[in-house]
Amino acid sequence: MTTSEKVAYLKGLAEGMEIDKDTKEGKLIGVIIDILEDMALDIEDLGENVLEFSEALDAISDDLAEVEEVVFEDEDDCCCCDCDDDDCDCDCDCDCCCDDEPLFFEVKCPACGNEITIDEDVLELGGIECPNCGESLEFDLDSIEDIEEEDED
Repeated sequence: MTTSEKVAYLKGLAEGMEIDKDTKEGKLIGVIIDILEDMALDIEDLGENVLEFSEALDAISDDLAEVEEVVFEDEDDCCCCDCDDDDCDCDCDCDCCCDDEPLFFEVKCPACGNEITIDEDVLELGGIECPNCGESLEFDLDSIEDIEEEDED
């Protein structure tokens, strides 16, 4: 039961008791019931206002979250430590690679013909053993750098 319904019930009880409104007690009870009706309506209005403000606050919070995504999205995007790479969106000064995607290379073992996919870190080691036949594979990094320079030109 809402507060308004409870006040209406009290008003019905008072009318059912046939309280004489001309007596001091009747006037007092009548005024108390009128005040309770006004208070119940005020409470309902306050509840509606709180609901409206809550919805408005949720909308503002959602809008703020969108603004934060736009403003702060670049802060966590860079995986490096402040580089100056042309392809990087960050403002850092180091010489690291700013691509989030690692580079992979396919190497064919001359002994067994097995194709092996390696990443840049393995390539920098200079060599590995073929996982298929155990043959020692060596990588010439100078020739790779020459190819990269030709691609840039």
